[in-house]
Amino acid sequence: MKPFLGFGVYVQNRTVRKGVPLSASFATWVKAALRRRHEGRQQVNIVLFAENEARAVNRKYRGKDHATNVLSFAYEPMPGESTGLLGDLVICPAIVAREAAQQGKRARDHFAHLTVHGTLHLLGHDHEKAADATRMEALERGILADLGIPDPYEPGANSANKKRVSK
Repeated sequence: MKPFLGFGVYVQNRTVRKGVPLSASFATWVKAALRRRHEGRQQVNIVLFAENEARAVNRKYRGKDHATNVLSFAYEPMPGESTGLLGDLVICPAIVAREAAQQGKRARDHFAHLTVHGTLHLLGHDHEKAADATRMEALERGILADLGIPDPYEPGANSANKKRVSK
């Protein structure tokens, strides 16, 4: 049996927050992160959590007792398993909106950045070491530029506050 290699983004919105992008927007951002960078599994689940739920997930899986903007959970298939699932992203819209306002960014652009950022984590990228962070940020900048979104790390483009996103 061949694995399913089709593209799919499945969004579950567990918040009542206004201003959350449509599922189609998340799919566009994931597809942009995967384009020319990945062959194989291309299904991503995205769950939008309220702050209390995002905090509980962050505490359970990372040992950090606070809500964060995005968490990535790469899926590792069992031997012989045919799946298109690349992994899951947990996004907290309240944190995303607050950060966007603090950093002088459009909320939609910040959602796009964090979706791309999380998808790159699913592909195995990280920013633990300076060299890895530089490579990952360059990928993010290129993907976002292709989408017409300003450089999220450029102080003059969005804000004087240059802050790395958390993972």
